[in-house]
Amino acid sequence: MRELHKSTAFVWTLVILFLLVWLYMLGARTLVPTDEGRYAEMAREMVATQDWITTRLNGIKYFEKPPLQTWMNAVTFELFGLGEWQARLWTGLCGLLGIGLSVYTGSRVFNNGRIGFYAGLVLASSFFWAGMGHINTLDMGLTGMMTIALCGLLMGQRDEATRESQRNWMLLCWAGMALAVLSKGLIGIVLPGAVLVLYTVVLRDWAIWKRLHLVKGLILFFAITTPWFVLVSMKNPEFPQFFFIHEHFQRFTSKIHSRTGPWYYFIPILLLGMVPWLGVMFQGLWSGVREQRDGSSFNSLSSGRFQPKKMLLIWTVFIFVFFSISDSKLPSYILPIFPSLAILIACYLERADYKAVAWAGSLVAVPCAVALAFIPRVPSLAKDAFSLPLVEAHVPWIYAATIIAFVGGVAAIRLARQHKDAAVVALAATGFLAGQLLMLGHDPQGRYSAGVDYLPALQAELKPETPMYLVGRYEQALPFYLQRTMTLVEHADEMEFGLKQEPYLWMPTVDAFVAQWVADKNAGKKDIAIMDPKIYQKLQERGVPMRLIGQDPRRVIVANDPGAAATIPAAADNKKTAP
Repeated sequence: MRELHKSTAFVWTLVILFLLVWLYMLGARTLVPTDEGRYAEMAREMVATQDWITTRLNGIKYFEKPPLQTWMNAVTFELFGLGEWQARLWTGLCGLLGIGLSVYTGSRVFNNGRIGFYAGLVLASSFFWAGMGHINTLDMGLTGMMTIALCGLLMGQRDEATRESQRNWMLLCWAGMALAVLSKGLIGIVLPGAVLVLYTVVLRDWAIWKRLHLVKGLILFFAITTPWFVLVSMKNPEFPQFFFIHEHFQRFTSKIHSRTGPWYYFIPILLLGMVPWLGVMFQGLWSGVREQRDGSSFNSLSSGRFQPKKMLLIWTVFIFVFFSISDSKLPSYILPIFPSLAILIACYLERADYKAVAWAGSLVAVPCAVALAFIPRVPSLAKDAFSLPLVEAHVPWIYAATIIAFVGGVAAIRLARQHKDAAVVALAATGFLAGQLLMLGHDPQGRYSAGVDYLPALQAELKPETPMYLVGRYEQALPFYLQRTMTLVEHADEMEFGLKQEPYLWMPTVDAFVAQWVADKNAGKKDIAIMDPKIYQKLQERGVPMRLIGQDPRRVIVANDPGAAATIPAAADNKKTAP
């Protein structure tokens, strides 16, 4: 039986095809609110203002997260211009980094090229990882940096590491934690630090602390993290209290951001996110439990013994539990466990017989066969008549993805006995393609959420000096696509803290907005507003002068010069209206 991971031609062909799809998909869809529009707009404003210290959203101070991703997106915009693939490039590269590190670390730490090969296949094709690698949000950037820390630690402690190699890998680990802090805050060092403490206690490997190069590592860590925190605090004295107390302690221990969920919140996310490898996920975790100190452990440079599977297991379980007990939950919070879980699954697959791979294929093929009967009911999930055709447009893509995944599951079952490598590749390739098709088919709904179909009408109305207002809502994507900030009215949203520092940047009441709107109309000055439909209805009842530009269940777009064109009726049958 030919070992595919040893075939240079096969591996490079697979890598090139994978990269073509991965990179193409970075620009294949609209930037979807909330995260994608937010972080793209923050980087656009950084480029426009050339202020690389004080991060802003819609022109308002925004200190919820550190600036690494905003910096990287801004650099990308400087180099390649504004666009969707540019906005997702850092996220996409971090996803690729996690895959590459998993391959390299799996191969080197376990001295087994097949483990690295399988780790890359598992991670690259996991539904959640491949999906989040194409969404402009902070968690993939954080995970990429935390994966540097994890893999640096594993490589630095492996049996074959020389003293110089151990030092270099551990310094890379410290740098990874520093960059993780600059990605999303103190969690970048708290989580790896807690994992190390747990590993020490559970395994009683006190000697590992002698191999961390603490002094050099801490110097490097603070050299990377300190400059921005000092500079932003000097320019904005309100920053330390908000960032360190509000955004860390209060976020984890309270429901302050209304991102709550039950203790089992992340279980369905993990199960769905590991598709198509659900059939071997628990066996992979169990392989970490069963690792013994003797045959499978690794001698360190000192008298202690390092057990890489135990480290991977503790990393996976602790981070999962940490976020499960937190009062702040979002699906992407558990993303950092996917590289460690992929390596554990790869370790299991390398030793498993054909039945394990066939079982994994069965857990893909059977649900897909059942799902084909239910896909016609998908349109019934539409929230309203406006979104119905958008959901219906997704149905053919769901069919295609389901059929491809089904074929992959069947192929894995049939190939498992004779050629395990080919079976694993078949399951990975079809799983990855199916996930990407599902995302691509969602774009009509993404365009609706972002409001980008109104761009031609808005661009025809706007001049550089035209004021724009957001009344009772905030549009996360349109400011980026229109390349301009807008004045908030009544709805502070996540910019509440920044508006407390600079209250003159918004209008806290609708009445204040109406007064300005009417005054500008009387002065012959055009204003544009995007408002909540309920507020629009109330303003109509008050007789506020408004010319309709576009309307859907999420938003109403109006101008204050009703005499400039005939009033346009509300959008119907999913067709946007424009003058």
